[in-house]
Amino acid sequence: MSMLVVGSVALDSLETPFGVREDVPGGSATFFSTAASFFGPVQLVGVVGEDFPAEHVSFLQERGVDLEGLVRAPGRTFRWKGRYGFDLNEAQTLDTQLNVFGEFRPELPARFRRPDFLFLGNIHPELQGRVLDQVEARPRLVAMDTMNFWISGQREKLLEVLARVDLLFINDAEVRQLAGEHNVVKAARKILAMGPSRVVVKRGEYGAVLFEGDRIFAAPAWPLEEVFDPTGAGDSFAGGFMGYLANGSGDVDHESLRQACVAGSTLASFCVERFSLDRFRELSREEIRHRLEAFGSLTRFRELPATLR
Repeated sequence: MSMLVVGSVALDSLETPFGVREDVPGGSATFFSTAASFFGPVQLVGVVGEDFPAEHVSFLQERGVDLEGLVRAPGRTFRWKGRYGFDLNEAQTLDTQLNVFGEFRPELPARFRRPDFLFLGNIHPELQGRVLDQVEARPRLVAMDTMNFWISGQREKLLEVLARVDLLFINDAEVRQLAGEHNVVKAARKILAMGPSRVVVKRGEYGAVLFEGDRIFAAPAWPLEEVFDPTGAGDSFAGGFMGYLANGSGDVDHESLRQACVAGSTLASFCVERFSLDRFRELSREEIRHRLEAFGSLTRFRELPATLR
């Protein structure tokens, strides 16, 4: 089934306790499409500048990402520079240069306008709405991501888009901010009343929680001995989640969403093992299958004793 992502394609410069990297590929659409590509083809809409290396474009094409919607505009590519301390759950932004991304106005190619699955990356809510206006038939699932900047600065426009989507990916700090609730469960339920029928709360090294109606499913994060770079983990989670759904049965029932959460956690766990996309460059489908199966052992236990039943 067809899957479309609209979001940022960037060049990142990173500092973590484990090294420094300059001008490596980044951006929400980059991580999402790479993770999703392990399950099937992806269509991407974004913008880069004249300085975006051809080798990064070639990598995405080799992964089966359809780049008809990637525009190369005059100017420099969106750049982000960040630093992580030993608490890898929080990044310190050192510099942000929007460059050509500041003028990004997504236009969907004609054959991108009827996707089965659509992911609206972390971009201005007005642009997310612009994408939805161009879609000619309702996808099976429309998902979106957002961040604290839009929640505080573009709340009304964000709520308008939120009412038009099926699923919101959001981290635990942002879900509290958006809902105005300290408790994550109460916050997620409040957001479900705003329009989306599902909310997935990303909790970094603690996994993710799916809320759908009265049902809750918690997927753990894979316990890793080494985490080099958490940049892009959230978008890789979304890519694994959506890619699994789009290229399996195509069902979006609760059981399928539970499995998708585990697929998302699996791809995110590989993402953080190296800088930028480096782990994905060498990742095999066999490794993904093995870790997906191993996830079950994290929470499997024997039946409760009779005294507790």
